[in-house]
Amino acid sequence: MHLMLSSPGDFADPPMRENAAGQLRSVGVEVEFGALTARQAAAVLAEGLGGIVAEEDAHALLVEGTVLGTLTVEMDTRYVHPQRHPGTRWGRLGVTWAAWLGTAVHAFVPRELVTRPMPIDQLPLVDRAVEVLRRAGAREVGPVAYGLHFNPEPPRLDAETITAILKAFVLLNDWLRRESRPRRLPFGRGFPADYVRRVAAADYWPGLDNLMRDYLAANPTRDRDLDLLPLFLCFDERGVRARLPNEKISKRPVLHYRLPTARVSQPGWSIAPDWNRWVAVERLAADRPRLERLAAGYLAAAQRPPDWADISARLAFEE
Repeated sequence: MHLMLSSPGDFADPPMRENAAGQLRSVGVEVEFGALTARQAAAVLAEGLGGIVAEEDAHALLVEGTVLGTLTVEMDTRYVHPQRHPGTRWGRLGVTWAAWLGTAVHAFVPRELVTRPMPIDQLPLVDRAVEVLRRAGAREVGPVAYGLHFNPEPPRLDAETITAILKAFVLLNDWLRRESRPRRLPFGRGFPADYVRRVAAADYWPGLDNLMRDYLAANPTRDRDLDLLPLFLCFDERGVRARLPNEKISKRPVLHYRLPTARVSQPGWSIAPDWNRWVAVERLAADRPRLERLAAGYLAAAQRPPDWADISARLAFEE
């Protein structure tokens, strides 16, 4: 299996392009940026991509009718969107106070371009939207990391498929983190070492209930590079909410892959290399013998080798 990380703008295909219904798989994309307000960003996207701006609240706008369908541009904090959330452990702001808060924290909280689920062959259009934002002045400014998130639809929703992808991801995560070259640290937390070893074990192919139970026990947080909580919420909302009553989790049948750096201000920056690294995870998951060899290599050491990023890439991608 060769690693295919082509030049920016070239999007690799996952090993399974279609879902169980035989339809082209979908993916949602989230791109964070600063400098522009949500309202300014929505206006330039409507002008550059076609569409009409509709207001949800002072800091969340919809751009309807674009070449990418309906886009959302919003400030990335739930506290300024009270109409969406019943509240938090600290209560809930009213509309006026939420609007004021969003203005007050503008310099510290990223804005976010969010696409609806779209066919994976439309991913190049996201680069077009990013270019519109860059030309309008979107930048990574301030003390926080500006993230890029992919929300790919799993090729299948059975426990074996999800477990294989999880295995491939935890084994390649050192390499994924290194290749993303985050500018601001820390960003998120990796999976606990004991959990990685459990998942990597040759006999770890649990049923869906046990997979979710183990995940929630070891990862009672959405602060993971691969966040499975949105997906698990689709299977057992009561169980997930009971374990995490205050987490901001959206119920979605997706694999929520969080990356630390969106380089919106960089001319020619593309989401393609990061997408292609995700495809590399799916290809490893679909190659059971290679996945098992990589897992065995990881488990052979008493603890994770310091150069595991290099070792895992060699074992995963070299013939």
